[in-house]
Amino acid sequence: MESFHHTHPSYLELTKWTYPHPELTVGLTTRIGGTGEPPFDSFNLAWHVPDHQDTIRKNRETLAELLDFPLESWVGGEQVHKTEIKRVTKKDIGKGATSRETAIPDCDGLITNVPNILLTAFYADCVPLFFFDPVNNWVGIAHAGWRGTVASMGPKMVQALEKNGADRKHIRVAVGPSIGGDAYEVDNTVMDQIPEQFRSEPTVINRDSGKYLLSLQHMHKELLMQAGIDEDHIEISEYCTYQNSHLFFSHRRDAGKTGRMLGFIGFKK
Repeated sequence: MESFHHTHPSYLELTKWTYPHPELTVGLTTRIGGTGEPPFDSFNLAWHVPDHQDTIRKNRETLAELLDFPLESWVGGEQVHKTEIKRVTKKDIGKGATSRETAIPDCDGLITNVPNILLTAFYADCVPLFFFDPVNNWVGIAHAGWRGTVASMGPKMVQALEKNGADRKHIRVAVGPSIGGDAYEVDNTVMDQIPEQFRSEPTVINRDSGKYLLSLQHMHKELLMQAGIDEDHIEISEYCTYQNSHLFFSHRRDAGKTGRMLGFIGFKK
């Protein structure tokens, strides 16, 4: 069942997780509702794309008000398509919130058990991964393209969470809107990096002539289950960022000239 619901034009909310923790805020923005101009129209939230900085700041302030999470409480990392994970503490509050220069360097995964912090990450086809342990009050967010997926970003997030006090028996994971297997065509350069066990349907469909359709979502699910996450605790979004141009930025569809959606997760106390 689709867990990301279009509860507001500017963002999708992961509503299935609200019942065990009513103060949890988790979702992914759309491209709707901001003030940006093409090709960043209109709700780009990432500092690193060549959009006007004052527009990005205004869009961030708009989202902060909508979520009732002050911009000063946000934390973001400098994503580099690797699997470094940072435990966020109170001393990290505000990093990456108002400028790219203050973001946590070389980091594609964030975890915390500190309330009133909003963990954030950027996407435009890559896979958003959201983690939540409702028993031990741990949350996490990760960014994973094909490199991060193959390098086991999902299982590494589970390991990092458990090392710091979460329990994989309780961890819920959501695989958010990203480029879908019907649209993500890759060649042998990528396929040679895919473990043999995943080179079959539904993860990979061979299109002949050295071209393949790759479902990063299915690979994440299999990797997470191998890492000990209960299948019933894994939610996979059906939204495809490539095919839904009215809702999402897409790096591949828009030839790299596009904005970024913001994934977010945090809880209040």
